[in-house]
Amino acid sequence: MSNNEASHISVMPREALEWLQLPQGGVAVDGTLGMAGHALLMAQAVGPKGRLIGIDRDSASLGQAKKNLASLGLKIDLLQGNFSTLDKILAGLKVSAVDGILLDLGISSFQLDDPNRGFAFMHDGPLDMRMNKEDGASAADLVNSLKEEQLAKIIWEFGEDRFSRRIAAAIVMQRSKAKITTTRALADIVLRALPKGYTRGRIHPATRTFQALRIAVNEELEVLSLGLEVCFKVLKPGGRLVVIAFHSLEDRLVKNKFKSLSLEGRGKILTKKPLEASEEECAHNSRSRSAKLRAVEKI
Repeated sequence: MSNNEASHISVMPREALEWLQLPQGGVAVDGTLGMAGHALLMAQAVGPKGRLIGIDRDSASLGQAKKNLASLGLKIDLLQGNFSTLDKILAGLKVSAVDGILLDLGISSFQLDDPNRGFAFMHDGPLDMRMNKEDGASAADLVNSLKEEQLAKIIWEFGEDRFSRRIAAAIVMQRSKAKITTTRALADIVLRALPKGYTRGRIHPATRTFQALRIAVNEELEVLSLGLEVCFKVLKPGGRLVVIAFHSLEDRLVKNKFKSLSLEGRGKILTKKPLEASEEECAHNSRSRSAKLRAVEKI
C-alpha cells in the first residue's frame, strides 16, 4: 500500500454505514473528519435533502476534506474543532439534535506520512505530534521538560510499555546533554534504552513511546471520555453513535461508556462484541488490523 493510497482508505466504511443507519434527509456528524472518506459515504446516505457536519482538529486535514467533498450537492458544514465540544458547535449552527455520529479515533495516514507533523519516525522530522499545531505543548516540550517519573508514567499508562522507566531515564540522561527535538533522535534513544537483543515482534520498539506521547500531547483520552457523553447527548432518540478505536485504552473507554449508558437505561448497545475488519480489508489496508467498531443507539 502506497502512502497516497493510505491517505484515502477509510477503515471499516461498510460496517460504519451499516450501523449508523442514517435516514434520507437526516443530519450526520463526522466528528473526526480526516480526509472525508467516511464523510463522503455519510453524505450519500443522507442524500441531497440531508446535512453533513464535519469536525477535525487539524486545519490541513480540513483543507483536504473540503476538496474531497466539493462536488456533493447537500448542505455541508466543515469546522475546525474538537468533538468533545460538539454541543457548542451544533448550537452555533442552530442544530438541536442529529441522527448519527461517527468517531474514527485513529490518526490519519495523511498526518503520519508528513514528516513535519512529527507523529512517526519513518522519516526524520520535528518532534511535534499536535493535531492542532496552534494548540498547547508539543511532544518536544514534554520530552524536554517533564520529570523522569512523569515521563515514565505517560509511557507506561498510555503506551503500556514495560520498559517505561528505562526509556524515561534514557530520555532524561540524553536531554541533559542536548535538547531532543526530532523524531529520529527520540526513536534512537528508545532503542538504546532497551535490553540488548530485545525485539517487539512486528512493531518498532519506539512505537509505544510515540503513541504514549501523542495521546498525552493531544489529551486524547480526556477528549474521548468527555466527548462520548457530549456526542450521545446531542443524538435524537433512535440516533446512533458509532466509534472505531485502534488501541485497548480507547476501546476500553468506549466499552465502559456504552455499558453505563445501557445500565442507566439511556442507550441500547448494538454490538455485544466489537466488530473487526474483514480479512480482505486487512489485506488491502494494514491500518485496519487493530480497528474495533462499537455502536450504541439512544433510547
